[in-house]
Amino acid sequence: MSAQTSYKFFPAIGVAGGIVDLAPYAVDTFKNEEATGAMLFGLGVVKGTAAGQQVKKPVSGSTAADFEGVAVNNLTTEYDMEGKIHILNGAPIGVMRYGRVYVRVATGATPEYGDALYMVKTGDEAGYFTDSSSSTVAVKGRFLGAADASNGVAPVELFNQSQS
Repeated sequence: MSAQTSYKFFPAIGVAGGIVDLAPYAVDTFKNEEATGAMLFGLGVVKGTAAGQQVKKPVSGSTAADFEGVAVNNLTTEYDMEGKIHILNGAPIGVMRYGRVYVRVATGATPEYGDALYMVKTGDEAGYFTDSSSSTVAVKGRFLGAADASNGVAPVELFNQSQS
């Protein structure tokens, strides 16, 4: 009889939109302005049509002043039968304004601890984060570590966006 003495599969460091730790944070509730299924947890979001009430994914004209925070996975949205989450248009979603959260990392980004935080504002990865300032929006924050290759998320720390 043999016993398993090692495991070759490791869990991911976190889930997109998951809160990293118990450090102070603020999460406000907004309505999702995006079409059903377009919004994802762990994305950076900007002011929607009704500022202070709605959020959406960034667009080419988005600026740092438009940044509201990161869509947080509050674990109340159900998966469908295929294992996918569809955040409905108009549904309430939590948005972390400051604190530590796992974000989606853009393809090709190689962040390390302490790297500056930038949000992609166009293309299929609008709302993802990177360590490159090219065609992005600078966000007050920093990466707390490298991206997890298994699920494409990395821990970040968001600073209070309203302060200089």
